[in-house]
Amino acid sequence: MKEAVYIGTHPSAEPNLEELVGRVALGEEDAFASVYDMVMGPVLGTVRAVLRDRAQSEEVAQEILVEVWRTAPRYRSELGTAINWILTLAHRRAIDRVRSVEAAAARDHKAALLNHTPDFDEVTEQVEARLEREQVRRCLRTLTEIQRQAVSLAYYRGLTYRQVAEALAVPLGTVKTRLRDGLIRLRDCLGVTA
Repeated sequence: MKEAVYIGTHPSAEPNLEELVGRVALGEEDAFASVYDMVMGPVLGTVRAVLRDRAQSEEVAQEILVEVWRTAPRYRSELGTAINWILTLAHRRAIDRVRSVEAAAARDHKAALLNHTPDFDEVTEQVEARLEREQVRRCLRTLTEIQRQAVSLAYYRGLTYRQVAEALAVPLGTVKTRLRDGLIRLRDCLGVTA
């Protein structure tokens, strides 16, 4: 077998990744195609190890290679090899995607919790009802004992006027008078206009 003599570089010696990235920095599309072919496998592997989802991994890998195209002028060989630079970009982008997905899930969870909280109007109604009950209780305390008993039996226990008269052992007319007077006092205390 004959040995070939070469002057300069070895004919089978393809440009190394650092040289190719340097050419990509100058905008050479052919150099980028070579970089793409050389690093797509390792980039995809790095990203997939973090994301574990094939579709997202492929998407992120594509984003990384676009980033390599855009940021190739920033690559500095004195700081490390081109493959380490690219795989560092890949790892960081994959971590960013995980954080983004987690943040979106947290936002969705928070939004779901907000959807289950009562509406503002519902809360307002509850507060108003509580305040009204307290005001009615306060106004009931301003009635005489006889008026309070008649009103409580008729309106809180649901007794008829006749049943109230029997429960208090007073004539029906007296019950009607006590209820009328008690309701007038309640109306005035509550500030209700007739």
